[in-house]
Amino acid sequence: MSQIGKVIYTAKTHTTGGRENGVSRSSDGRLDVRLSIPGSARIGTNPEQLFAAGWSACFESAIALAARNRKITLPADLAIDAEVDLNLADGGYFLRARLDVSLPGVERDVAQALVDEAHRICPYSKATRGNIDIAINLVCPI
Repeated sequence: MSQIGKVIYTAKTHTTGGRENGVSRSSDGRLDVRLSIPGSARIGTNPEQLFAAGWSACFESAIALAARNRKITLPADLAIDAEVDLNLADGGYFLRARLDVSLPGVERDVAQALVDEAHRICPYSKATRGNIDIAINLVCPI
């Protein structure tokens, strides 16, 4: 499915060495990370951690957009805990993910509506929909 639209931002990175002994740098210099495999003693992060951080940040922004559209004030302590699993089965790797969303002080039905709307509009959610197992859980709503 190809969508045509106005490009509002393009992230550019240059990566060498892969996940085992790599480095990834953004074209603007704001990202400069060492890469390592999960569980390694080597200093660095791994692609799954980067994916979890990116998705949770994007999802929180999608919640904020949904709240703005409904004229709902979000709590300052809104939080998302993201977990991305790297799995191996039948000789191939695949991902699974969970987002645990906390909207303290927001009524459960309102919070669930915001989470559902965020999942519909978040670009990461759109990209992963139907491609990996996802669980998005509302936790600690009040």
